[in-house]
Amino acid sequence: MTPAARVLALFGPTASGKTAVAGLLRSQLGAEVVSADSAALYAGLPVITAAPPYPAHLVGSVPLEVDVSVGAYQRLAHEAIDGILAAGRPALVVGGTGLYLRAALSSLELPPPPAPGARERWQAEYDRLGPEAAHERLAALDEPAAARVHPNDRRRVVRALELVEAGSSLAPPVDRLWAADSRRPTLLVALDVPLAELDRRIEERTRAMAAAGAAEEARRAWAQPLSETARNVLGLEQFATLTEDDAIAEVTLATKRLARYQAKWLRRLPGAARVDADRPSEEIADAILTLERSGERLSPG
Repeated sequence: MTPAARVLALFGPTASGKTAVAGLLRSQLGAEVVSADSAALYAGLPVITAAPPYPAHLVGSVPLEVDVSVGAYQRLAHEAIDGILAAGRPALVVGGTGLYLRAALSSLELPPPPAPGARERWQAEYDRLGPEAAHERLAALDEPAAARVHPNDRRRVVRALELVEAGSSLAPPVDRLWAADSRRPTLLVALDVPLAELDRRIEERTRAMAAAGAAEEARRAWAQPLSETARNVLGLEQFATLTEDDAIAEVTLATKRLARYQAKWLRRLPGAARVDADRPSEEIADAILTLERSGERLSPG
């Protein structure tokens, strides 16, 4: 495998040590890092998003007022990866957002964007009908999609209704997300950490985030125009609007929930080599380098 064809993808729940391990691999492989983290995209939030201390593509690169779809991210990620490989360097794709990771590695057939004005129209309809009636409307139009979303999840109910109108579905018969192969020969590594240890690290990291100035960073950002996707960055609203103690408590709880969701993604990742990450970063990096040297790859599509 020539250097220009090498992609190493690293996935793990929040606080699993991805950033530290990626930093070691970056140095030892001469790789360039491409972030697959939906929050890290946004500029001005290095503390809240735990931005890496080394250069990485798609970190801090999008203004807070800009909405970012998975399709838009995919285009940026493919451009970054292809540019790195064309320059003869390995690409190291690192993330905790499972959908973004798959979008970066694969040629996903993504659902169509909403038609102009469709989102606002369906949002108004959801508010007019109320959660239960709006969900019943969705069930009448697309029962499998309705089974995937809770009536109170306004954003996803609205998105499901948009997709029905566009002739698509939130629950397609064939899930292209998992059917798609990688675009390039790729070694996919998943960092596995016991949940109890993740909880401990999350508590520690959230306190460190607060000590590093998360509240000041969040309040400065919260005072600016924010897109819907930026507004949903975990920790932004909490540190901007709550007392520090309350923000730490809420962010810790929400991050633990996120870690459990990410752990489910980890178990579902096709072709991933799972690596025990409950040990020092240097040992984890050495284990991944051993896999890298073995020549294991996912076949490109």
